[in-house]
Amino acid sequence: MDKEDGISKFGLTALIVSSSIGTGIFGITSDMANAAAPGPALLSWLFCGIGIYALVLSLNNLSKKRPELDSGIFSYAKAAFGPLGGFLSGWGYWLSAWLGNIAFATMLMSAIGYFIPIFKGGQNLPSILCAIIFVWGLSLLVNNGVESASFVNTIVTICKLVPLVVFMIIVAVSFKAGVFTADFWGNVANNVLHGGKVISVFGQMKQSIMIIMWVFIGIEGASVLANRAKKRSDAQAATIMGLATLIIVYVFASILPYGVLTQAQLATIKQPAMANILKHVVGEWGAIFINIGVIISTLGAWLSWTMLPAETTTLMAKDHELPSYWGKLNSKKAPTISLVITGILQTLFLFTLLATNYAYNFAYTLATAAILLSYLLVGVYQVKYSYKNGEWGQLFIGVIAAGFQLLAMVLAGWQQVMMTTIAYLPGFYFYWVACKEYGHKISFKEKIVMGIILILAIITIGLIINGTIKIG
Repeated sequence: MDKEDGISKFGLTALIVSSSIGTGIFGITSDMANAAAPGPALLSWLFCGIGIYALVLSLNNLSKKRPELDSGIFSYAKAAFGPLGGFLSGWGYWLSAWLGNIAFATMLMSAIGYFIPIFKGGQNLPSILCAIIFVWGLSLLVNNGVESASFVNTIVTICKLVPLVVFMIIVAVSFKAGVFTADFWGNVANNVLHGGKVISVFGQMKQSIMIIMWVFIGIEGASVLANRAKKRSDAQAATIMGLATLIIVYVFASILPYGVLTQAQLATIKQPAMANILKHVVGEWGAIFINIGVIISTLGAWLSWTMLPAETTTLMAKDHELPSYWGKLNSKKAPTISLVITGILQTLFLFTLLATNYAYNFAYTLATAAILLSYLLVGVYQVKYSYKNGEWGQLFIGVIAAGFQLLAMVLAGWQQVMMTTIAYLPGFYFYWVACKEYGHKISFKEKIVMGIILILAIITIGLIINGTIKIG
């Protein structure tokens, strides 16, 4: 039945765009330039765009066909593989949420460092200590029942979109085709950035995948928003329009600067890259303008993503995949224990950023690697459900969605994916406690899966010790 008081198709498209754009876009140009020249970067966007499109279509289809599965995207993993499947997906989603906050912290402190030199770079000891204060301050707000009010969302959305629009207009006006095409496939940049080592087009694409996937984390919310459409027929159209708009914005923001600065210049520019690129084009006011937008936008996003990990573990406890105390709510209806555990982990992880020169990249690649499994299991369940019901078109979409996520894990992020296996080990303890609490006997198949992850974690620790896997 159509919902007369629902959101219009264009209003829904705007909501999808504003809710999906985070802080990653403010730093994506430098990261992309480190990985690829303009040609391979454009091919990477095409490849990832197809994969993300298939994921969104899968989420839309499953939310329509299985509306009772309302415990986040990990409920699809549970439907496909039972309680352990739900736990693996949910734990990965939770890891991704709070690891993403570490990336927020480094971006925020880099922006503040533009105005207060002691925080310059965003990953020195003063920056880490200040970031810890933000972690616990935001946790305290959420613990006291502070929710994301509409006016806060409006301010944050403006602070995200206005700087982006201004940046793209100015860079487009300053764009020089000769600069853009001078080293289109990266032959010259290889000599500058990689010590003369030749990186193939495919190799550059591989290095770009995790960067692109980072800015799409949160796209799963599009399927939830799409269900608020005034008419069901509007939902799919709004999702497609929203995703297309996001891809256009992301591509323009990351590709246009190649026509203003060389790849080598972009690759070595300080974060937030967008602020420093605009400073190069228009002067000091450009950097000030973008950095203010980054600070407000990051704080708003960080507040939302402080609530998300807590909400995730609450839903997992509700589904008996974590002990009940993870989901226990205080008088303000906030899960205090979950917030404290997550806050402690974020505090400890922030100190590890002293060991890497690429703190922001390290944090977001781990966050992206952690969520890839959750996305993969959505695609797998789309295939399983569609096959069972003879929906061959939807099955094909599921194959593309699952295949893309699997390729992303293998091609671009195997080291980071391996590192996330270590983070599952303490999670297995909590899963075991939950099984005892709720009377679920861990099956032989579940023990096999947990054993495989344990072996991978041990191998990963060995690879870290011998230097094969480098932190950061």
